[in-house]
Amino acid sequence: MCTALYIQSPQKDAFFGRTMDFSYPLSPEMYFIPKGYTWNNLMKTHKIHNQYRIMGIGQNISPVILADGVNEKGFAAAALYFPGYAQYDPIVSQDAPRISIAALELVNLLLGQCDSVSGAASMLRMIRIVGLKDSVTDSVAPLHWILADKSGKCMVVEKTADGLHLYNNPIGVFANSPDFQWHMTNLRNYMNVTPPQKQNAEWNDVKLTPFGQGTGTFGLPGDYTPPSRFVRTAFQKSHAMLPDKKEEALLTCFHLMESVSIPKGVVMTDKGTADFTQYTAFIDLSETRYYFRTYDNSQIAAVKLPAQCDCTSKILSLGKLARPLIFDSLKNTAN
Repeated sequence: MCTALYIQSPQKDAFFGRTMDFSYPLSPEMYFIPKGYTWNNLMKTHKIHNQYRIMGIGQNISPVILADGVNEKGFAAAALYFPGYAQYDPIVSQDAPRISIAALELVNLLLGQCDSVSGAASMLRMIRIVGLKDSVTDSVAPLHWILADKSGKCMVVEKTADGLHLYNNPIGVFANSPDFQWHMTNLRNYMNVTPPQKQNAEWNDVKLTPFGQGTGTFGLPGDYTPPSRFVRTAFQKSHAMLPDKKEEALLTCFHLMESVSIPKGVVMTDKGTADFTQYTAFIDLSETRYYFRTYDNSQIAAVKLPAQCDCTSKILSLGKLARPLIFDSLKNTAN
């Protein structure tokens, strides 16, 4: 369970963010992958040479796998779960004409090779996406992806039984199953939801008045299923006032994600584990700067994509997302 969001401010600053909701305890880290880094695909059939610097959040499961990230061109990608719908290409011999990329490593590939959504679309038509088990869940993760760049383009990537689908994402919102087109169609069920207050009504001689503010949003779903999270995020993103100042716009982005952030214990899996929001992150695509907060620390931290450095040709960890929680105390000046 995750939710993703792409939004532009009135000043055309582009922000790309997501919640990471997972029922397994993760230990995510911020990684830097230098330009020129060479790696083997998980199928061990090809060596891949990165064209761009990358910063992203992921986990070292030998190798480092990114769940989301951005490259030096302001192109970003994130992977979300897509259970019941994801279906990958079959694994074939090593001499197949198209390179096989595991779904797990697709974010790494696209960020290292593509400078935009358009470039990613071209590459996706030239590769095969296959399913391999990961060491965290010991299963083949069913994934789909959201891509965005600083120019304003946003795209959804889904691999299903009937092939590869690349969808323009005009609403800038993404969640889990069903497929993206279903979610977009489902928005039509909520056309009656509006920010303005409902007016008084009169039934025969009985005058009816609203209980309070917010009656225009009556019917907006409040549960944590993917369809409800998609609708709720799309409504709030479409109507929220996004300030001109970048810092204030960024805070608004985090506020938009609060309605889909899941506390521990509210959503339980059939295995008795809590599915909860382990981190929320946003990327300023124009400045290639990450902002994030975790379940155990609501203070927002920032990390800028490092400049290219000749001192390394390896992946570097910039640190774990988990940070000590510090409460600032106000001085009591009262007499």
